Amino acid sequence: MTIYSNNLSYIFILILGFGITPVFADDVNDLESIISSQHRAESNRLRDQYRHPQKTLEFMGVNPSMSVIEIWPGKGWYTEILAPWLKQGGGSFIAAGFPQHAGPKWRQQMQLEYGTWLKNSPELYDQVNVIELGPPNLWTLGDDDSVDAVLTFRNVHNWVKGGYADEIFTAMYRVLKPGGILGIVDHRAKQNTDIDTMKQSGYLTANLVIELAQKTGFKLKAKSEINANPLDDTQHPKGVWTLPPSLRLGDEDKAKYLAIGESDRQTIILIKQ
Repeated sequence: MTIYSNNLSYIFILILGFGITPVFADDVNDLESIISSQHRAESNRLRDQYRHPQKTLEFMGVNPSMSVIEIWPGKGWYTEILAPWLKQGGGSFIAAGFPQHAGPKWRQQMQLEYGTWLKNSPELYDQVNVIELGPPNLWTLGDDDSVDAVLTFRNVHNWVKGGYADEIFTAMYRVLKPGGILGIVDHRAKQNTDIDTMKQSGYLTANLVIELAQKTGFKLKAKSEINANPLDDTQHPKGVWTLPPSLRLGDEDKAKYLAIGESDRQTIILIKQ
C-alpha cells in the first residue's frame, strides 16, 4: 500500500490491482479539492476550462450540506463532483436520469452505463439516489417542497425541442422547498433568435429560458457570465454540436472549432417563491 497526500486536503490510497480510491480528509467541504481529485476522469478535468465547476456551483449558492437533484446527468460529468462533495458534507444527491424503458435507445443505453459506473465506485457513489424523469409520463421528482436545489446543465434546449419543457419546469418547481435554488446552464442564442432556429441549433435565448421558469412560478435571482465564450458566434452548420466535445463535422474545420472551444453559455439562478 502506498499513501499519497496533496496539501492534506485529500489522501489517495493506492491498492495494487484495484486502482485509486480517493478518501477526502481534513476539510470535507473543500470543493476545490474534490474538483482537483484524481478520482475524476482526465477527459472530464480537461473540460473544466469551459465548464468552470467551482465558480458555477459557488455562484449558484450550492453547499455540501444541501439536498440536490441534478436533472439528466448524462455520463456523470457533474456527478463526479457533486456526489462525493455532498456525501462528505452531509448532504444528499439525487440523479434524475433518462427513463430506462422509453425514449431513444441511446438515452436508455447511457442511463444503463451511468448506473454501472456508479456501482463500480461505491466509495464515491453509494449514496446516489437514481430516479427517472422524462417522456412519456415520468414527471415527478419527489415529494413537494423536499429538496434545497435543482441543477441542470445543457438540457433545457432538449426539453424545448422535445416539447415538454413545461412538464419538467413544473416538476422542478414542485420538488423544491420554498426559497429553493434552480441553477441552469445552457447554450446561449443571440437575442431575437426565432424559436425554430433555437430548436435546430441547440442555442436558447436567455429570455426564453427565464420565461419558461417564470411561467411555472420561479423568480429570477441572478445571471452570470462565468460560462460565457465570446469566441462562439453561435452560427455553425450543425448547431452547437459543431463545437467540441461533439465535433459533428469530424475533421472538417476541426482546428477552427477546437480553437473556438465549447459553446457560449448562460448561467442562471432562479428561486422558488
